[in-house]
Amino acid sequence: PRPKKPSLLPKLLNETELKNLFNALKNKKHKAMLFTAYSAGLRVSEIVHLKIADIDSKRMQIFIQRAKGKKDRYVNLSPVLLDILRNYISTYHPKPVLYLFESEQSKTSYPTRTVQQIFTNAKNKAGIKKEVGVHSLRHSFATHLLDKGTDIKFIKDLLGHFDIRTTERYLHVSKQQL
Repeated sequence: PRPKKPSLLPKLLNETELKNLFNALKNKKHKAMLFTAYSAGLRVSEIVHLKIADIDSKRMQIFIQRAKGKKDRYVNLSPVLLDILRNYISTYHPKPVLYLFESEQSKTSYPTRTVQQIFTNAKNKAGIKKEVGVHSLRHSFATHLLDKGTDIKFIKDLLGHFDIRTTERYLHVSKQQL
């Protein structure tokens, strides 16, 4: 028999901590990057591979190509995120050409390790002591949607989970369910 894996609950940030995290970021690209991760519930690999063409402001959707499990999906584009992205694109130099968040040196997608470091620096600057990583933005997104009464099947599709049991982990963390 195989040893049982420990059942770890996802670690997340509350709304005050998120506000402090985003306010700690002065670089518009970094703020846009982390806000995209939170407001769309994206994995770090999905953030760095986002292309400018994947943002559909007419339909208010973001197209996620070949994510985990080689699956495509659409996620919602919030009006606040659209404003942040437009502000970043219009004022940031050099302007991105293909990828939404391009490396200035190589003109390719950002390395995932760099995004993780940006999150860690912002977390430390905001004074957040929790042991969380950039993936906690995704956990926070899902849990906050559950707290606001969103159907778990809808959250499953937004997160791109294959099995509803993966999404059900957030039921254990949600305040609403307690």
